[in-house]
Amino acid sequence: MAELKMIRGYPEYMRESIELVEKTREERIRNKEKEIELELSMKEREEVLSKFHPDYAPGGKRELRIGPNKGDIVPNEVADILEAWPALNPDDVDLSDIDYDVDILVIGGGGAGTVASLWANYEGIPAENILLATKLRHGDANSMMAQGGIQAADRPWDSPIIHYMDVLGGGHFANKHELVKALTEDALLIMKWHEELGVMYDKDENGNFIERWGGGTSRMRLHSAKDYTGMEIMRVIRDEARNRGIPVLEFSPAVELITTEDGEIGGAILWNMETKEYYVVRAKATVLATGGWGRLHIRGFPTTNHYGATADGLVMSYRAGARLRDLDSVQYHPTGAAYPEQIVGLLITEKVRTMGATPVNKYGETFVFPLEPRDVEASVFIRECYARNNCVKTPTGMRGIWLDSPMIEELRGEGAIRKNLDAMYRMYKRFGIDMTKDPILVFPTLHYQNGGVEINANAQVIKANGEPYPRFFAGGEVEGGVHGKNRLMGNSLLDYNVFGRRAGISAAKVARNSGKPGKLTLKHVKLFTKEVEKINVPMWRKSPILLPDYRGKRVLARKIDLPVLE
Repeated sequence: MAELKMIRGYPEYMRESIELVEKTREERIRNKEKEIELELSMKEREEVLSKFHPDYAPGGKRELRIGPNKGDIVPNEVADILEAWPALNPDDVDLSDIDYDVDILVIGGGGAGTVASLWANYEGIPAENILLATKLRHGDANSMMAQGGIQAADRPWDSPIIHYMDVLGGGHFANKHELVKALTEDALLIMKWHEELGVMYDKDENGNFIERWGGGTSRMRLHSAKDYTGMEIMRVIRDEARNRGIPVLEFSPAVELITTEDGEIGGAILWNMETKEYYVVRAKATVLATGGWGRLHIRGFPTTNHYGATADGLVMSYRAGARLRDLDSVQYHPTGAAYPEQIVGLLITEKVRTMGATPVNKYGETFVFPLEPRDVEASVFIRECYARNNCVKTPTGMRGIWLDSPMIEELRGEGAIRKNLDAMYRMYKRFGIDMTKDPILVFPTLHYQNGGVEINANAQVIKANGEPYPRFFAGGEVEGGVHGKNRLMGNSLLDYNVFGRRAGISAAKVARNSGKPGKLTLKHVKLFTKEVEKINVPMWRKSPILLPDYRGKRVLARKIDLPVLE
């Protein structure tokens, strides 16, 4: 392959397209307000989704053959982990030897888990009677990586009702209404709590929140902390949890839930990733906050997700009889990095578009309204790249369209990017690309698990028969129903705060008013194993997988398993 000549971070051939983008920029700035004319009708949205969204492409899904959701269509990668052998042999576990006996077990150390543990403590559960167990470190989660902001309808011309309607429309009206009501009504309470804790949201000189548009919203209600909003919220709530002395068990993911003889949830089996030993945790109430499935790389897409996002919570709750919903729907964020290769798939926050950067094709032409709902925006990007071939190809063959970031400086003044999008600026500057001067190349990336474990408004997990578990709760990306078939920007940070809080409050109520769970058992795992055996699942397919395996075929071909030395 001929050596590529690099100019300011881009190969010379890519700069030919950048010159076209620069030539059309002035006219696009003059006509910025006319971009709304490109907004698609509902009929046009459905058409582009059906033709170009990965959810609709053939071959990527199949029916579940076992479990509470038998017959549902889900991505192949999700079916593989739901229809799998347990990673842990129930016969190897002594449930009579309890390592941790607590009031509340919180599984997951991201935003939802931290919020749940805090609100349980606020409700009177002593910190030492709460255990937060997490796969990696406390805060290693998508909650830390969220960038753009959090929605809350706190302006006179806005209301929770309008927010509610935006969420329903964005979710294609497949949302669970009681959850949307809870999400939008609790938003103001969450913002007040964050203010009291010291979250540093962007404000004007008068101390008022600076609010921006989000894709698919009818009002400006997005509150941000530059472009590291998730990190700022996580910084504050994690600090609050540590100051309150809530115990955290790191590098100890849950690998199975424990049930009782009457079918309730009584805790979980944790696995120490360093020593390889298991821990038995008995709890009066259990909160599931394990996050999403990005590291399954559904349909081979790169992802914005953190390393541990492998849908463990779906696996464990499904084996225990919980009902899942909306797993046929995957969110691909329109703007994942497509170049340079080192950051492919990483999130380019929607805030870049809300501040004025226009998506344009290789000719510098505007082809889409920048703030369509995410699934629609992503589908139009895919159409422009593959059906119309108006894309830029990278040296590795990846396709992408330009996000004309220098427009932000033209529209909002010099320094606007460094002031509002410093994380984005630094990410590209490392590779010789100055997004204040040059556009950035983007393509949709796997971003969010729209569905998940079904809950009610009290954050109680729903059984296969439609009844809620008395002792089992969930919050954050692992739960499903609130977003329907598509999540709007800014509702993920709100989701984990609202339902993390409700899960913590509900769990505290149970812990105060209930005795210890009944006799502990793993019978549900054995019963599920019999179902797996009936459908001839290969023995090597086990779950939860805990971490993705990125080793190549050559490495795996030379892999040997040595006996553990005692």
